[in-house]
Amino acid sequence: MAFTAKDVAALRERTNVGMMDCKKALQEADGDMDKAVEILREKGLASAAKKAGRIAAEGTIGVYTEAGASALVELNCETDFVGNNPDFKALANQIAKTVVAVRPADVEALSAATIADGSISVADAIQELFLKIRENLQLRRFALVEGTAVSYIHGGGSVGVLVSFDTDAADKPEFAEMGKNVAMQVAAMSPEYLRKEDISEAELENLKKITVESALNKPDSLPKPILLKLIEKAIGDKLWSDEDCAAYEEQKQNKFLFNFLSKDAPAVLADLALKAKEEILENKIFGGLVDGRINKQLKEICLLDQPFVRTDIFDGTVGGYIADVAKKLGANITITGFTRFAKGEGIEKKADDFAAEVASMVK
Repeated sequence: MAFTAKDVAALRERTNVGMMDCKKALQEADGDMDKAVEILREKGLASAAKKAGRIAAEGTIGVYTEAGASALVELNCETDFVGNNPDFKALANQIAKTVVAVRPADVEALSAATIADGSISVADAIQELFLKIRENLQLRRFALVEGTAVSYIHGGGSVGVLVSFDTDAADKPEFAEMGKNVAMQVAAMSPEYLRKEDISEAELENLKKITVESALNKPDSLPKPILLKLIEKAIGDKLWSDEDCAAYEEQKQNKFLFNFLSKDAPAVLADLALKAKEEILENKIFGGLVDGRINKQLKEICLLDQPFVRTDIFDGTVGGYIADVAKKLGANITITGFTRFAKGEGIEKKADDFAAEVASMVK
């Protein structure tokens, strides 16, 4: 069956594949348009399989919201150039719309589902875009939130946030503005928990353990009575060098004392502190120091306790800001959770050593 240049153009329009690939497919299919599409897909699958092992740590976060449900989707690629491609971003948003439509159980189910506003599966839609882009594309994860939620996409898709609320003010513009501000807070400050009560006893215990170890290993931050006792032992047991002992005698009233000591001196004190750990833990002053540091960390990792970054509109915590907006509206507003996706987080990126690559080529 003969084909014309118009057929080649039509196949390209249908598949987004390059003109030469379309021409070769039509030649192989003897001009049969549907068969040519299948040939392109098969070749694309083979090519995609070869590239599947390549690291896809770039990409974008897609989002979609309609009454009663919202979704975030992370779609990955190999380069930020493709990550900023309009077709790539549109596909991520289309997949997010699919999540809301079908409520899939997992990524596998989502991949098999018919894509929103289309007639092919999500996996096939990704495959068709691969035929045009020729990079390893991976649908990594999604989140679905039922009920009232506010979304925020930062940096053109580098970070995506959904914040869910229980409220009777969902239709008010003041609520929408507040929700966006809280979502921006999540994007910027990356909290780990909504509130302290969401942290398990085991996690709190681990946090305390890390805080204690960190304090003991940094003697210059220890309470002065404990530090002086450690220094007294270091000098008395001749664990410090003569130079450090002399420097201490000369600079012991100086708040920058440790700048005048060798790097070995603090290491000796840290070792002594770790050996006297049980005794130091019984010291109430040290206990207060640890509690203070833990409370500071909790304010950093718990959203409602974080200082609200938009101090131009509210000076206080995020929880205080939400309560303030609710009071002004005479409404009930309770934040129930949040989801934050950052593209490529947790994926180990390949560090290209171009100098080594060039050197290997000229050997």
